[in-house]
Amino acid sequence: MQPVKQPESLTLQNLWFLQIGNLWKFFKGESLAFKSICIYLFIEYFRPQSIFPVINFLPWAQIFLTLALVAFVMDKKAKLTFTTFHVLILFFAIAIHMSFLVAYNINWSTNNYIFFIQWIVVFYLATGIVNTKERLYVFFLVMFMCSLKVAFGTARVWAFRGFSFTTWGLMGPPGYFQNSGELAILMLILFPLGYMLYRDNKDNVRVWEKYVLMAAWVCPLLTILGSSSRGAQLALAVQLVVLFYKQIFKPKVLIGATLLVSIGWHVLPDEQKARFTDIGEDKSSLQRKLYWKHGWNIMKEYPVLGIGYFNFIPYYRDHYPQDMLYGKAELPHNIFLQIGTDAGFIGLFFYLILIIFALTKRLPNFPLHPDPGDKILLAMWRGLRLGIIGFVMAGQFVTVGYYPFLWISLALQASLLLVYQNKQQGIAHGEQQGLPARSSGNS
Repeated sequence: MQPVKQPESLTLQNLWFLQIGNLWKFFKGESLAFKSICIYLFIEYFRPQSIFPVINFLPWAQIFLTLALVAFVMDKKAKLTFTTFHVLILFFAIAIHMSFLVAYNINWSTNNYIFFIQWIVVFYLATGIVNTKERLYVFFLVMFMCSLKVAFGTARVWAFRGFSFTTWGLMGPPGYFQNSGELAILMLILFPLGYMLYRDNKDNVRVWEKYVLMAAWVCPLLTILGSSSRGAQLALAVQLVVLFYKQIFKPKVLIGATLLVSIGWHVLPDEQKARFTDIGEDKSSLQRKLYWKHGWNIMKEYPVLGIGYFNFIPYYRDHYPQDMLYGKAELPHNIFLQIGTDAGFIGLFFYLILIIFALTKRLPNFPLHPDPGDKILLAMWRGLRLGIIGFVMAGQFVTVGYYPFLWISLALQASLLLVYQNKQQGIAHGEQQGLPARSSGNS
């Protein structure tokens, strides 16, 4: 399938923020590979097959992911370029696969293999296909708007419920975001993205678009508060500290922060406040502490490759039946213990290095005088890093190592990095041809 040639004037600025006509024109004219990876992301985040059961007769996500993989070779723009992200993920994948050799119960590893391998495939495919500013923005917008739809819907449910407390918190669409804890982590990813895009670009959008961007950080805040997830609420507090630490002692910011905390505390139901005072003593906390204690002991007993991918449940069930307070074994409720028991300290090492690199890497040679398109992508970069901080903090209380949160964020970061690396290579090529180079500097 030959893509329709894009109009030369259709740039990132023409697509920002929700220029529906231009967005559709761009998407329609793109390659089959790009369309397929975008539709795959839409299916995973929007879950149309769950909203409309009549279409839930085929594995749509797997179909479009496979189609993107096949169409990759026909996409003239697509190119697999390795970055440090790619190398670290490759080593991590090798460690996970090696853990199959020592798996306590190989059936658990093979039966749950898809939950791990799909994100490796998605990462490599996305970073190979999404390699221009415009493609990156449209791919990002699929995730952003689907997440905003979930945020608006769940915030609305909580508001219509009178901001009251329920033991199940709030429910997202069936799939990765249905459970209240996982839903709250999606909001931790969306909140900093929405806030950064609003803060840095609110003067470059139409009035109604400004309200959409505002909703992209207000609605996640409400959903996190209504989710009853203590881990996510603590993670949000960390995000806010990181976001405003430079301005926290300025009178205006200090007053605003105090007012925001006060409002948030008064909005929180009494039952949710009680959950904070009971941390460490309630049944849920006691079970988590048992998982953490025994998980750490498992890692020390099997330090090299752990007990095998996805083997925590059968191993815990057989070795610690007396410490299952809910009558059955669950995953360890901690992303580092999940990876450490799955693939030992080798797998955990690469997982940690990957996260550290994502949080510390800077965009190379960012323009000294960025155009509106550069400002949009820089806001995305900053928001993605804050989202990973939220994921890591909340991940100390839930088992989401193989959920899309981290992997999609890394794919977007790596694609953004490649976009600017390609741009610098283009500048260098222009200099060699005697063309004027654009001034640039470090971000």
